[in-house]
Amino acid sequence: MSDRLKVSVVTTTYNDCSHLRRTMEGVLRQDYGNLEYIVVDGASSDGTREVLREMEEPFGGRLRWISEPDQGIYDALNKGIRMARGDIIGCCFDYFTVPSAIRRMAEAIEREGTDGVHADLVYKDGDRVVRTWRQGQGKIRFGWMPGHPTLYLRREVYRKYGLYKTGYRCAADYEFMVRILKDGDVRLSYIPETLIEMDYGGTSTASLGAYWVSLKEGHRGLLENHVRGAWFTDACRIARLVWQFVRK
Repeated sequence: MSDRLKVSVVTTTYNDCSHLRRTMEGVLRQDYGNLEYIVVDGASSDGTREVLREMEEPFGGRLRWISEPDQGIYDALNKGIRMARGDIIGCCFDYFTVPSAIRRMAEAIEREGTDGVHADLVYKDGDRVVRTWRQGQGKIRFGWMPGHPTLYLRREVYRKYGLYKTGYRCAADYEFMVRILKDGDVRLSYIPETLIEMDYGGTSTASLGAYWVSLKEGHRGLLENHVRGAWFTDACRIARLVWQFVRK
């Protein structure tokens, strides 16, 4: 299957240039040719812009970036999505496990005629696996959701449902997934393999307090999207979360 569909990969960053360089190198190693890479930097002061300038040549015109103040990660993501020109848009904060990850996701969408795709991922602390996320397919009401770092969607999904709500501190990605998936109209392909490795300790996983804020905001997202039995969904989601740590 050819690289017919253009894929836009969006990375947001702020004062984290060593992590950014590793993420960019992982995107550069992808073997999918019809790809553009967008980096949205929140006006970092740690050498991030120098890294971005350095990486322009290896990307050969496929890299576009901006560096300016923003209102947080979800505002930055929205900027990147608005800049994207691809048929498929995904967010990348960490590391692809294989050079064919983007190719396999794009081909699954095209082959199966779906609106998007997701895959398995693991959270790692150094070389140690902390959490394993193998969700398969399911329903939001029963606590299921795809791993956001593996979620790649056709741009039409964003046009129809909108972008991330910037009023959320750390669960706008969950609210967005509830919004697009709760009625079953958005169909996702699923690749049952680990295509993404994520550093443990992000916005929603840095501490027990961060988990609590994420769960509270998740409940708010369910209510705002009129999901019946929100407390039941919360309980199912927590059970799935615990199981991800147990099965690691």
